[in-house]
Amino acid sequence: MFKIGLVQMACAADPNENLAKAQWRIREAAGRGAQIICLQELFRSQYFCREEEARWFALAETVPGPTTEALSRLAHDLGVALVAPLFERRGPGFYHNTAVVIDADGRMLGRYRKLHIPDDPLYYEKFYFAPGDLGVPCFDTRFARIAIQICWDQWFPEGARIAALRGASIIFYPTAIGWHPQEKQDHGAAQLDAWRTVQRGHAIANGIYVAAVNRVGVEGPPGAALEFWGNSFVADPFGRILAEAPADGEETLIVECDPQQIEEVRRHWPFLRDRRPEVYSPLLQPWLDE
Repeated sequence: MFKIGLVQMACAADPNENLAKAQWRIREAAGRGAQIICLQELFRSQYFCREEEARWFALAETVPGPTTEALSRLAHDLGVALVAPLFERRGPGFYHNTAVVIDADGRMLGRYRKLHIPDDPLYYEKFYFAPGDLGVPCFDTRFARIAIQICWDQWFPEGARIAALRGASIIFYPTAIGWHPQEKQDHGAAQLDAWRTVQRGHAIANGIYVAAVNRVGVEGPPGAALEFWGNSFVADPFGRILAEAPADGEETLIVECDPQQIEEVRRHWPFLRDRRPEVYSPLLQPWLDE
C-alpha cells in the first residue's frame, strides 16, 4: 500500500510565492500521510503560455537548480517522494516542459520531458518548449514505481500503455487545463467530462492507477483569460474515481493505493496478456495512406 498526495492550487504572479505555497502544501500532505506528492504543471508560475512573449523565458531554470535543491531538502526532511513540474532551461534558447522526480532521501531520480506539445488558442506551448526526448521512463521511488505524463500527453494512449508495460503502478498527470471564457457555457461540461473520461480510460485499458492534478483559478486579462477547472482526481485500475477536488478551490487530495488491485483487475481483464504487438507496426506511421 502507498499513499499519494495531489496539490491543486491557484498560482500568483510571483514564482517565489508559488514555491512557498507548494512547500506548505507538501508539508500538509506529508502530515496527512502522503508518501508520493505531485504538484501541478508549471507550478512555480502562472500559465504564461497564454501568449507568445519572449520575456517569459526568464522563468526557466536549470535542472538541478534552485527549485530542485529546495524541494530535495524538503523531501529529505519529510521522508516523501515528490513530482515537481518545472520550466526547464536545458541550454541557451532551448527549453522543456519537465517534471522532476525526487525520492524520499532527497535524491533526484530523474526527469520526464513532455512529449506532446500543443499549439492552440491560449495554449501556445510550441513557442516555449521543445518536445521531450526521454521517452516514457519509470521511476522507482521508495514507495512505488511511478510514471509521468504531462497535460497534453493525457490525450494520447501510447504513453500510458508504455508506462504500464514498464511496470508502473501509477501514472501522474500534472496538468494546466481550463475553459476559454467564450466556450464554457456551451462546451465546458463536455470538455471537462472528456478530460476525465480519457484518463479513466487509460486506467481501465492498462489496469493501473491514474492521478491527474490540475491548477485552479482565473489567469489572464478579461477576454483572454483561462479559467482552470481544477477537478484533480485519482482513478483506480478499474477506472473508479477514488477522490476528486472541486472546480473552484484549492485542495490537497490524499488517496491510498493498493498494488494488489492492479493484480486483481488484470487477472479478470487481461488486456496486456491478449495484446498482439506483431500487428501494431502501422502505429509507427504518422498516417496510414491507402
